[in-house]
Amino acid sequence: MKNKAGMIGIIITIIILIVVVIISNISTGNLSFMESTVGTLFMPIQNGIVYLKNKITGNEQELSDIESLKEENQKLKDENSKLQEQVRELEILKSENNTLKEYVNLKDKYSDYTTVPAYVIQRSISNYDKIIVINAGSDDGIDINMPVISESGLVGHVVSVTNNTAKIQTIIDTASNVSANISNVQDSVILKGTLNNTETLKATYIPADSTILQGDEVVTSGLGGIYPKGILIGNIKNVVNTKNETDRYAEIEVSTDFSKLETVLVITKQ
Repeated sequence: MKNKAGMIGIIITIIILIVVVIISNISTGNLSFMESTVGTLFMPIQNGIVYLKNKITGNEQELSDIESLKEENQKLKDENSKLQEQVRELEILKSENNTLKEYVNLKDKYSDYTTVPAYVIQRSISNYDKIIVINAGSDDGIDINMPVISESGLVGHVVSVTNNTAKIQTIIDTASNVSANISNVQDSVILKGTLNNTETLKATYIPADSTILQGDEVVTSGLGGIYPKGILIGNIKNVVNTKNETDRYAEIEVSTDFSKLETVLVITKQ
């Protein structure tokens, strides 16, 4: 009985082992098949999820790069504005420095006279009216008929004043008359402004026996009670001969560029 029971136990054990092995083989195979099936079904979804993740991450990086570019662009704009402001400040300093140099040169050149410096604040240069206005007036000691000069030469004379401004009739105005001397000519001539020109004067009453040449220097004669003697006006540009020698005249190119005139001196005492 004992032997039969032992045999039965061995057989049962063997059967259980066989069943376990069979179940194990069946489970392993089924799992492999299921894994393959699940992998096949869900791989595209997984790839899509990975793609979307990478795309979102890439877009975030692109947005970050755009923001960085915007910040850099704004910084460059700010730096450019600062540089432009510095350039403007340098230009202002340069202009002020040039103005001071002009004043110093004028003061040195006309040191024999008592003068008041001024800026040109308004121009009215047309065919009929050639007037400038300066930023100095009666409060600065300026009065009517005082002569006005520039570094280049004669400008004109004061025709009206306010407390802080003065109106100057320039020598190129058609109503202006200036007594002048020409090199090698003893007698004085009269210079008048021309209607359609802001760069030349007409010299009349030239003595018939006087020899005048192109390039001869023309200066104030000191006659007439307004302009002191010897201030440069310009040079002879052309001599026009007529049938009557007493009617001949000369074109005088003025030394002062009235279109660019910025600083002047008013002679308050000769």
